Amino acid sequence: MRELGLEKRERAPYLPAIMTVMPPPTRSWADDRAALRAAAHGGAGLCTIVGIEGSFSRRLGAQLAVHPDGTVTGSLADGCLEKQLATEIAAGGARRVMRFGAGSPLIDFRLPCGSGLDILVDPAPDREACRSVLARLEAREEAALDLPIPAGEDLLARRRFIPGLQLTLFGEGPELEALSAIARAAGVSVEAHSKDDPHLALGRAPQDLVADRWTSIVLLFHDHEWEQALLEWALATPAFYIGAQGGRQAREERLRRLAAAGHPENQIERIRSPIGIVGHSREPVALALSALAQIVGEYERLHPHS
Repeated sequence: MRELGLEKRERAPYLPAIMTVMPPPTRSWADDRAALRAAAHGGAGLCTIVGIEGSFSRRLGAQLAVHPDGTVTGSLADGCLEKQLATEIAAGGARRVMRFGAGSPLIDFRLPCGSGLDILVDPAPDREACRSVLARLEAREEAALDLPIPAGEDLLARRRFIPGLQLTLFGEGPELEALSAIARAAGVSVEAHSKDDPHLALGRAPQDLVADRWTSIVLLFHDHEWEQALLEWALATPAFYIGAQGGRQAREERLRRLAAAGHPENQIERIRSPIGIVGHSREPVALALSALAQIVGEYERLHPHS
């Protein structure tokens, strides 16, 4: 340790023309920024993985917040490590790096994977710095939190963050409903637009919508004549994922129209179709699961600590 200064189920309602869904509040199962939020506003201690020897299920920089009542936000392992860290935070004292697992002086505590972890235990993190990082993330900007690691230590000294995944959907019917509902259940921020949305019009780009580098845009139309203007708008954004459902004939016609409109091949190739990791999804829920898995996988590749 080193000191450092069975119930009846009802059918889900159809989506309104436009709906913005934010992730539900969670504690132990939470997104990549939840522990930071807790430390910034809730008076919690903050634990950060700053070194990994071997393999481990969480990424370098993974964080856990421990609240004054002993509950936690985030997760690092199966619960045992979280309990140990909660005890350390409750003990207070100076911020410190502790070794867990292989190479640790805590001989009665081992990690099942056989790896070793260096974890920064900070009972009183710099809350102003945490709030500053959150402000940038809320503005959809990348941000970084400097960690109090002594110079010369081969440990993570800067924890980098990216804004949360934004899922922007356009479409109709059960496919739109299923993907919106499943993504919401997974804690993804969703904005869904149907053909009834007064802000949409056939042949016109969407009004007042913005997509950044952490946005995924998916078109789920059976009536494919709605796609052209929406895809042209999507291709003009830096969205990391653009997808559109449709069979072979629809895909070929889509490509022909975009090429005829003057879009270069390398831009058209940004459009994923078919969408999802399953080649042929015949049910709305299967399509939604398949597409969401592909989108989340692409988003994970954007993470600076992947």
